[in-house]
Amino acid sequence: MYKSGVDAYKRTEVLTADPKRLVLMCYDAAIRNLKIAREKHLSGEYEAKGLAVQKTQDIIGELSCGLDFEKGGQIARNLQAIYNYMTRRLLLADSNRDLKGFDEVAGMLEELKATWEAICDRGKRDGDPCARLADPSRRQDVSMACRS
Repeated sequence: MYKSGVDAYKRTEVLTADPKRLVLMCYDAAIRNLKIAREKHLSGEYEAKGLAVQKTQDIIGELSCGLDFEKGGQIARNLQAIYNYMTRRLLLADSNRDLKGFDEVAGMLEELKATWEAICDRGKRDGDPCARLADPSRRQDVSMACRS
């Protein structure tokens, strides 16, 4: 009962978030899942580790699919290249049991999150120049990826 209430709250939070906040929520969830993957690997819980890595890949995939190349131009193309690299790096790290790969991707996500927060904070002061990265019509898809 309690868990279903928490899930409903999380789902509502995601579905009602503005696109900028949704991107930040996705970064948080991806970073959190990579930390879980690392912990589960170290404790030998490989199935749980695999699930956490898969959730991270799903989130990165949603971030990539939400890029607006018309409005974002070169920045969106650069982000797509970064997201593609992260996905490949996670696949390689997971198959080689290389925790450095998890750490590398988590660090990249933390840098992107910090940059995005700074841009959006500046936008609050200067009239919101943040590009729209998430298509509101896809919020249900993003909700599934970013809930954990």
